[in-house]
Amino acid sequence: MTPAIPDAVLDFIDVGEGPSARRIAVRHRAGQGAGQGPGVVWLGGFKSDMQGGKAVALDGWAGEHGRAAVRFDYSGHGESSGDFADGTIGSWLEDSVAVFERFCTGPQILIGSSMGGWMALLLAREIKKRSGKASLAGLVLIAPAPDFTEELMWKNFSPEVKQEIETKGFWLRPSEYGDGTPYPITRKLIEEGRNHLVLGSAIDLGCPVRILQGAKDPDVPWQHAFALTHRLPADDVVLTLIQDGDHRLSRPQDIARILAAVAEIG
Repeated sequence: MTPAIPDAVLDFIDVGEGPSARRIAVRHRAGQGAGQGPGVVWLGGFKSDMQGGKAVALDGWAGEHGRAAVRFDYSGHGESSGDFADGTIGSWLEDSVAVFERFCTGPQILIGSSMGGWMALLLAREIKKRSGKASLAGLVLIAPAPDFTEELMWKNFSPEVKQEIETKGFWLRPSEYGDGTPYPITRKLIEEGRNHLVLGSAIDLGCPVRILQGAKDPDVPWQHAFALTHRLPADDVVLTLIQDGDHRLSRPQDIARILAAVAEIG
């Protein structure tokens, strides 16, 4: 009889100091010995959490294959503390670095969805700068949205919306996801995001990158993913365009493709 796969362990770590201190929720599982392949790290999207279908499927796959797995909620998301409206790309990157350094050992594959694709690129850069106990084995990016605060939000906002953000400090954006409650796009999010833009120059990661993109994605156009491939000239990059795919890429066939991309890297 096959032994039952244990559930991932829920943990919390403290990130930041003073008024910006927050408690980050992390679910992690240990790998079952050497030879099982790299660990996997899930980086979620803007306003999504680690209990989403793709994140749970990845964790289940890791458990079945004896791999280490880490997923977490950025501050202001899911089970982590903090107000979503206080979050920025920089603070969520700080969360990501803290989780990676605390819970990851050995080679790791970063799997980033939407905003998580941007976060994976930024985290990969940080990993390359540091000499920690974990290293970078590859990236799997799902409908990646690098630079979205500038390229997909600010540049597409109407003059009225821009004015509201500049004068009030935020704009409540209607949502087609979750419970449909509008959510704030803050001036701080837009302005701080400019410190982390990656599409203006080459990105050299030194590892395989697999990108999955839906051709019918209403939020991140496929051209955005194509532009990203041109910024990764030195790496082993494969872009898979899913003709009938949307932004979520959460259907069983989409999740199978994501898991196959992870397995292909190692």
